[in-house]
Amino acid sequence: MAERLKDKILDADKMVDVVCGPDAYRDLPRLLEEVDYGQKGINTLLSLEETYADISPVRISKNAVMAFVSVMRGCNNMCSFCIVPFTRGRERSRPVESIVKEVGELWKEGVKEVTLLGQNVNSYNDASGSENEIEPGNNWALSEGFKSMCKVKKMGLRFADLLDRLSTEFPEMRFRYTSPHPKDFPDELLYVMRDRHNICKCIHLPAQTGSTTVLERMRRGYSRGAYLELVQKIRRIIPDVGISSDFICGFCGETEEEHADTLSLIKAVGYDMAYIFAYSMREKTHAHRNYSDDVPEEVKQRRLSELIKAFHETTCQHYDSQVGTIQLVLVEGPNRKAPETELVGKSDRGHRVSFVNLPLLDRDNQGDSKQNPVVGDYVEVHITKSTRTSLYGEALAITKLTTFYNNVEKATVACGI
Repeated sequence: MAERLKDKILDADKMVDVVCGPDAYRDLPRLLEEVDYGQKGINTLLSLEETYADISPVRISKNAVMAFVSVMRGCNNMCSFCIVPFTRGRERSRPVESIVKEVGELWKEGVKEVTLLGQNVNSYNDASGSENEIEPGNNWALSEGFKSMCKVKKMGLRFADLLDRLSTEFPEMRFRYTSPHPKDFPDELLYVMRDRHNICKCIHLPAQTGSTTVLERMRRGYSRGAYLELVQKIRRIIPDVGISSDFICGFCGETEEEHADTLSLIKAVGYDMAYIFAYSMREKTHAHRNYSDDVPEEVKQRRLSELIKAFHETTCQHYDSQVGTIQLVLVEGPNRKAPETELVGKSDRGHRVSFVNLPLLDRDNQGDSKQNPVVGDYVEVHITKSTRTSLYGEALAITKLTTFYNNVEKATVACGI
């Protein structure tokens, strides 16, 4: 925003003296000094190195049990509709050690779940050391059937390596991540997710459209068929995984047939969650320079409604499939619909789960005394009911993450599964 609106902010509005982009925060003392001499301070340059690795974020709420940790910035994909590469710059990743340190500090503060953030989080590449170096210009392993818009000059520790390290060092902490690109799901990443109980079994897999021809105009680097094959592989390796996605309707030149392809993809995959938008042209993008935003607004809105309807028609089955199962729920707080009597949290798969707040046994404490679960507790919940957007269940016991999954493994072995 600083780069895009700097002239308007400084000249038209006459309200500010300094415009500083996110990568220029180290330049603030010089910019402020320029203001003291009657000049306007401007630095909106994007850095190829800045990762904020040495910045410790100030947490607004010290009592929160969930936190976000940025692991990389920027994007190299250059999708034709997206402004991110021009506003956030090219990809650069924080060193693994700085991330481990920040997560360790969060653990000491009582955080139980961390979401790893990045504009293209699963293309994470810590090339600060010499580990796993390859020759300049070579590409790393991508999802089968996918291609990259750029080549990697130096490869270091990948996202699977980061997840492996974090999940090992913090076994009682759950990890999620967003937002990934479908091309960066090599088998190694999927197997780490499968084998580590504290890496949540939910994957955001942005499709954007179900039409191969629109995908080509979007410069996404894959076809409809390659995307569907990746979905099948993910569900084969991680059977109970939850999958969510992003969709854009009414992209430049989209025909009714291409729109129908997206409707059929939503029905074919069946998503737990979807974020669906009507296309809006962004300046400086490839689409802005090369395409015409030629789908009428009323057509976009009609197609948007059709996509949302298709999603709602298919999502119920994924919530219904959880009825009868026992889920590990991290308590986030009171249920806003019944704050005096119910608690709410998320399951491993990312589903919202509500249950009555009653005294429970603690699996890890000997004795028969019971206590009410509190924010930050892991609770075993037997799912008894589902709606289109949430689950309800009966709380069974307070537990630890490792205790819960150790018991699941013992039960699996006992049943001969």
